Amino acid sequence: MKAQMYSLDGKMVREVELPPAFSAGVQLELIARAAISDQTKHYQRKGNDPRAGMETSARYRGRKEDFGSGKNKGTAIRPREVLPKGRLGKVKRIPSAVKGRRAHPPHVNKIIIEQMNRKEYAVALRSAIAATAHKDIVSARGHKVNVGVPIVLDNSFEQVNKTKQAYQTLYSLIGEDLARCEKRKIRTGVRKRKGGRTYAKSAIIAVSKDAPILKAARNISGIDVVKVSGLTAELLAPGAKAGRLAIYTEAALAEIAKL
Repeated sequence: MKAQMYSLDGKMVREVELPPAFSAGVQLELIARAAISDQTKHYQRKGNDPRAGMETSARYRGRKEDFGSGKNKGTAIRPREVLPKGRLGKVKRIPSAVKGRRAHPPHVNKIIIEQMNRKEYAVALRSAIAATAHKDIVSARGHKVNVGVPIVLDNSFEQVNKTKQAYQTLYSLIGEDLARCEKRKIRTGVRKRKGGRTYAKSAIIAVSKDAPILKAARNISGIDVVKVSGLTAELLAPGAKAGRLAIYTEAALAEIAKL
C-alpha cells in the first residue's frame, strides 16, 4: 500500500510505502470500544464524606419514657437536636431534613473506567490507524480533503518551529478542513454556562520524536500533534468514530512499522 509524500510547500515529492499496519482490517466496533475506554480514564472519581450530615447532636427520642420524648405531643417523631430541659430542636440527620445526609450519595469505589485487554487494545489501535487510510471512512466523519489519505509529509516538517509556517503547510493541503474547524459551535442550555464553546476536530499530526512542531502546531484550531508513541484510539477516533484525517511524517511511518 502506497501514499503520496508532500513537501513543506504542499507539492508532491514521491510515493512512499506504508507500513503493514495500514493494511489491517478496520473493525469499527472495536475502535469505538477502545476510544470509549480511553475517555473513561479521564473521569474523576466522586464521593462524599461518610460523616456528612451526621455530625450533629440529633437523636431519636421516640420512647414514651425517654426524657424529652416527642411521643403523644402531636409532632413527628424524627431525630431532633438535643436542647436543654428536654426541649425538641430542629430535625437533623435524615435525608429529608435541612442539611441532612444524602439518601444515595456517590461512592468512590464505583467502577467508572472501562477496562480493555492489552492485546485487544493493540488490535484496535492498529485498526484505527488503518482507518485513516480509507478515504470513504475519513469523509464519513465530515472531513473535507481533496488529496489522498493518509497524508505523508517530509521529515523537515518536524523541525518547523513557527505556528505561521506550520499553518501555511497545512493550509496548502487541507485548507478547506481547517476552515471548517475555525467556526465555533455554542452549546445550549446549562452547557452554555460551562464554557459552551466547541470546535470540530481536524487532522492529527503524528511525528517520530520530540520536535519543534509539537509546540508550533498545538495552537492551531482542530489540530492535535503527538508522537507515534502517544497515539491512542481516542485521538484517532474522536467521539468513538473512526476515520480521523491523519498526517504522518516519513519518520513517523518507520515508528508505526514497529507497532
